[in-house]
Amino acid sequence: MNVLIDADGCPVVDLTLQIAKQFGIPVIILCDTSHQIEREGAQTLVFDKGADSVDFALVNRVKPGDIVVTQDYGLASMCLARCARVLNQNGLEYTADNMDALMLRRYENKKLLRAGKHPKGSAKRTKEQGMKFSETLKKILNCKH
Repeated sequence: MNVLIDADGCPVVDLTLQIAKQFGIPVIILCDTSHQIEREGAQTLVFDKGADSVDFALVNRVKPGDIVVTQDYGLASMCLARCARVLNQNGLEYTADNMDALMLRRYENKKLLRAGKHPKGSAKRTKEQGMKFSETLKKILNCKH
């Protein structure tokens, strides 16, 4: 089992590394050339900047039982199809049960953007979101051991 991080814009890279280290789980950081993220104790794979280059590289590497950290619904959906456990930076675990609603929201937001309306952006990250992420990741890793 590996933890794969879609690291472009990911606020929990260091937290994920800390938790994975406690469980002895290898971490692979995937990013593009404009977000090179090197961390001790993790393997970093860097890909060309370009639409979804990191996403496709991650999907091609994920195996059943791996854990993926991403905030990208489309990537999450593809990883679920490959039998990985997937969670976002706020501790939400993506599942077959919640993916349809999330993809619909993404579609609606893209429709608003095309119409020139900008949906409200994310609020500033809270300490509670970090705690929830930590709890969820530890729970998943405890089940795997």
